[in-house]
Order: sequence, then C-alpha cells, then structure tokens
Amino acid sequence: MIDETVEEIQEMQTHSSSVVAVNATRALEELLDREFATAEEYVRALERNGSVLRRANPSHASLQNAVRQVVAAVTEADPETVTEAKILTQEEIDAVVSRVESAKERAAENAVSHLEDDMTLLTHDYSSTVIEALEQATDAGKTFEVYVTEARPRYIGRKTARRLADLDGVEATLITDSANGYYLEECDRVVVGMDCIVEDTLYNRVGTFPIAATARELDVPVTVLGSASKIVGEGFVFENEFRSGSEVMPEPAEGFDVENPTYDATPVALLESVITDEGRETF
Repeated sequence: MIDETVEEIQEMQTHSSSVVAVNATRALEELLDREFATAEEYVRALERNGSVLRRANPSHASLQNAVRQVVAAVTEADPETVTEAKILTQEEIDAVVSRVESAKERAAENAVSHLEDDMTLLTHDYSSTVIEALEQATDAGKTFEVYVTEARPRYIGRKTARRLADLDGVEATLITDSANGYYLEECDRVVVGMDCIVEDTLYNRVGTFPIAATARELDVPVTVLGSASKIVGEGFVFENEFRSGSEVMPEPAEGFDVENPTYDATPVALLESVITDEGRETF
C-alpha cells in the first residue's frame, strides 16, 4: 500500500491535495499488519516509511504536515511495546484524517456565503474544496455558470468539468487554458484551490499565475479556497516539480527542449481573498 501510494502521488493519479494527504496518511496503516520484534524497530519503520511518503512530493504541504504529525506523535510518545505503538499510530492516523477532511468541509462552508446566486465563475485545475463549496451552494438553491480551464498537459480540468456537470444548478463549460482572458470578462469571480501558501506566494497548478494576473487587469476578484494547514511559514521550502516532457509532446523533441513545471508562483497581492476553515482573509 505504501509503495502503491507513493507511485500514485508521483504519477499524480489523485489531483486533490486533501485526498493526497489522506491517502498518504492511511498508507501508514500497512505497518499495523507487519510483525516487529520491538517498539524501537516499529518506530524506525514508521519514520522510514513516513520519509518515503513525504519524498514522493516534497512540495505538497498537506501531505508533509499530515504524515509528519502521525510520525511525530508516535515517536514523541516513546511507546514501550509494539502493540502500544500500533494503537497510538491508528489513533493518530484517524485524528489527522478527520482534521484534514473536516477542514475541507469547513473551508467550503465558509465560502458558500461569498458565492452569490447566479454568479459566473472561472476555476482552474481540480480542487475538491472548490467542488465541495459549489455542492453546498447548489444544495442551498444557488445556481452558477462555471468556466473550467482544461489544465494542460494532463487535462485535469476535464475531471472538474465532469464533476460540476453532475451538479444541479451548475452550467459547466470546459475551455482551453489560454482562453481564460476571453472568458474572464464574463466572470464575477475566479475561485481556485491551493497546493500551499508560503509567506507571500500562492503555489498552485501551473496556469494559476496568468489567470490571476489577467483577472487583476480585468478587475475580477480571485478567491482561493483550502485548509488553513496549507498556509505555512518558516521552515518549509517549496520545491517545484518538473514532470516528463512527454506529457506535453509525446513524440521526441528534436533540436529543442520541453519543460513541464507542475506548479507556478502567484503573488498573494493578486488575490482578493483566501477562505479556509478558520475564516476569510482579504488582501
């Protein structure tokens, strides 16, 4: 399960950062079925596998925080027996997963009042928090027209468009990434998720920065949704991931290079607000 989860994270088979964090944390449950001679041996295995999971995506703040919390809770407790260590691990995994999932739900709930009925929105990439917010808003009787960028090169926006198309009250339209400037003129707000915010910079799926910059030029407010745990300060260094150029162009590149960054950096000064489980902050 741990090896499979690492592969899923590296291959971006799961796009929602909260789901990635939950899956990585749950993967540690594999150790509960293994045999260990001593508590010390178990804790070393927990630390080692926790490191393996975190290295799968060093830039993923939610994953880093969730796995680190489980490992730290067990190591700091200094359990005397393997049984005690395993019980503590399961309790901490359940607690961390509960916090991640409830934080997403509260962030979405806090966003609903700012998503006014009959709004035209634009969203980018795939954010389970954005989708949860729209689900709650439509359940309350609100309706929306939503433009969804395709989020090349993996076309993650297609998944978002399919999810939104299933919601009563949402009229979803998939557009190319580069068409965002054309459709933003019709939009009341941009709503996106976040990988993390480090000091004065939002790191999110590549393409977020030009959308935010264009929205500022067109006077369209940009709102970011996500868990407060994704807002990190000192001690966290964001490391961008550069994926295979074959995702951009499957045939061999002859005489030129192909770059494929996963994230870009958006100054928070381009944002109108950030809504988390702890509330709303404006800029």
